[in-house]
Amino acid sequence: MFNAITHSQIYVLDQDEALDFYVGKLGLEVNTDIELGFMRWLTVNVPGHPEREILLEKPGAPAMSEETAQQVRDLVTKGAMGGWLIFTTDDCRKTYETLLARGVEFTEEPTDRPYGTDCGLRDPFGNRLRFTQPKA
Repeated sequence: MFNAITHSQIYVLDQDEALDFYVGKLGLEVNTDIELGFMRWLTVNVPGHPEREILLEKPGAPAMSEETAQQVRDLVTKGAMGGWLIFTTDDCRKTYETLLARGVEFTEEPTDRPYGTDCGLRDPFGNRLRFTQPKA
């Protein structure tokens, strides 16, 4: 029935700040940035992979009431939304050093695991991210 996942979504509190982080620091590229009037549709993707987009969505209308949006913003700030993004890289330690030099704050340094080497970080809004160098 299905043949692909094209979009994933995470909540961000400020889309311009999200662009600075995801594009400026992590090196992703903007796929779509359209003002729809009722919301801004902002997606990014890993360079060279436009078929898989991440929607950087600001909590609010039209998907939810202002009361609900405030509750979601509070949960995002606490890192309690449960959203994850997991990326792969060819060199986990080198990517870690590059991002560290760009001011990215990590929650876990590169660690060797049975499946490869990975590490953890959070975006400016509390969303959890990991990147992994799979075992060859």
